[in-house]
Amino acid sequence: MLSEEEQQEILQKYDPESNTREVKGNMKKIVFIGLLAFSLFQLYTAIFGQYTAYVQRSIHLGFALSLIFILFPARKKIRLQRNKVPFYDIILALLSVGVGLYWPIYINELVFRIGRVSDIDLVVGALAILLTLEAARRAVGFPITLISTIFLIYAFFGQYFPGFLGHRGQDLKSIVQLMFYTTDGILGTPISVSATFIFVFLLFGAFLVKTGVGAYFNDLAVVLAGRLVGGPAKVAIFSSALQGTISGSSVANVVTSGSYTIPMMKKLGYKKEFAGGVEAAASTGGQIMPPIMGAAAFLMVEFIGGVTYWQIAKAAAIPALLYFTGIWIMTHFEAKRVGLKGMTPDQMPDRKEVLKKIYLLAPIFGIIIFLLIGIPTMQAALYGILLTIVVSSIDKSTRLNLKDMINALVDGARTALAVAAATACAGIIVGVVVKTGLGLSLATGLISASGGNVFLTLFFTMIAAIVLGMGSPTTANYVITSTIAAPAIITLLMLDSPEGAVVPLVVAISAHLFVFYFGIIADITPPVALAAFAASGVSGGDPIKTGVVAAKLAIAAFIIPYMFVFNPALLMMDASIFEIVWVTTTAIVGMIAIGAGIIGYWYTSLRWFERILTIATGMSLIYPETITDIIGFAAFIVLFMLQWFSRNKNNDDTEKAVVA
Repeated sequence: MLSEEEQQEILQKYDPESNTREVKGNMKKIVFIGLLAFSLFQLYTAIFGQYTAYVQRSIHLGFALSLIFILFPARKKIRLQRNKVPFYDIILALLSVGVGLYWPIYINELVFRIGRVSDIDLVVGALAILLTLEAARRAVGFPITLISTIFLIYAFFGQYFPGFLGHRGQDLKSIVQLMFYTTDGILGTPISVSATFIFVFLLFGAFLVKTGVGAYFNDLAVVLAGRLVGGPAKVAIFSSALQGTISGSSVANVVTSGSYTIPMMKKLGYKKEFAGGVEAAASTGGQIMPPIMGAAAFLMVEFIGGVTYWQIAKAAAIPALLYFTGIWIMTHFEAKRVGLKGMTPDQMPDRKEVLKKIYLLAPIFGIIIFLLIGIPTMQAALYGILLTIVVSSIDKSTRLNLKDMINALVDGARTALAVAAATACAGIIVGVVVKTGLGLSLATGLISASGGNVFLTLFFTMIAAIVLGMGSPTTANYVITSTIAAPAIITLLMLDSPEGAVVPLVVAISAHLFVFYFGIIADITPPVALAAFAASGVSGGDPIKTGVVAAKLAIAAFIIPYMFVFNPALLMMDASIFEIVWVTTTAIVGMIAIGAGIIGYWYTSLRWFERILTIATGMSLIYPETITDIIGFAAFIVLFMLQWFSRNKNNDDTEKAVVA
């Protein structure tokens, strides 16, 4: 198992959010107090009510920007900056505080002259834009800053763009007003979600981590799956699915659980690339795993409108189940093909001791129950934190004292910094799209390019989401694709509806979940597959090969979104229980066939034409039509029987050879 120092080194290499300074002395105290104050402010407003939109969001922004400039160096390679904050970063931090306090201090004057920008407003607003871009570059990565800058350039010089992309262009005052003095820009919907739902759920995750639940996830996964065929790989899948409920980062999930599971897989006999690929694929799925999904899922609630977070989480449940089932199936077939067994009894933790701490899962189940009975999302997260504190006191080894709780508040705020920067930067993108009408223009262009074909539109959207996701966070990716591609998908799905008809919730959710999925899968799609690269850092394997293996194992993720767009029963919406059970069953059986075909092994090795037939059988079962289900089931039974008899024949031949 990797040491904490080795884990941190890999995180700093592949995860921009972890590449922070190790401040010391008085500056360390300032950072500690700043992070604690950030969490206390957010908790206070979550419990007693929020301030007005401009005040709440600008204070949130001010906290995040100022702390980012102290904690994140301007350049990763400058070692001197690891524990020393240069004077220019202190200046930037102070400017960030000023920007964050501008709205709370001058709110009456700003509201009075709404729509007009004074000279000082112009300076402060321009500073807010520049500071946001630089903070996002440091804490999130260069791609999101580049994309946001391109959108700003487009807003300025729209009159020079050809065809449907052209618009009349905006001057500096208009841009600054839009970005900092309306709720359509930096202080718009994305950062609103960060300043409310996301922050409290991050605190919930931080409190859970302090109870030791992360290590418990690993032990529980070993107890449940360690003795099965290819045990450690299945432990990785189970553990990563659980870790995903408290971690919103694929890379962090890989390093946290992978440092435990990857060495076990290698020891059992899995190749380095396969071990890393399993962990990367499973960890990436953590963001689509309810009840606590990636940050973009909370944005989805606001972007769709008229929907609760519980409805989003419920809709994502079966697709998440199918995703992890697909990975499980393929690791099983790979273990059978190579002849790998499960873990031995002496490698297993004490089952009774592990099950004694099952109460640590109570807060996660509590969140599900709170959401199910209709408790508001933010309130459910607060109850989850309280439940975590109560549950931790059951055993002395998990009990949270005052110091643990303060550290949880600090860790939660630290985790929120990159999310705040990403959502503020995403607000720039949304502002430009709204102001210029780019969303409608690109949606129209996308429909035109696909010839009005739904499948082609989905395919083009998938490519765009994967490309955008190569190096940029899921949050920004979702913001862009949901404002540009999702409307095109919705338009095509509504073609048979009367003009002006209200978009059904199932249509909106399926379109938004589609772009959400592929934004996440970019983390394991070469050539830029950050989760796979981090896994290769743990396994010692080749990064690109690890990415290819991860993408192959996660093949379900490239199929499932098309399934739920064409058959919403997978989202448990507008369908009977029978339809939901039927479509889930056919999908799982289809995944068995596809998994066998891709790995090249079922009960015995598959020849090339058998692999093609098996994959085709799986695809026919997954395609949402009754006739294809019937054909698929018939073909599956035939192939299964052939494999079964072939296995028995091989066993008989082996016994005869032994006797001879």
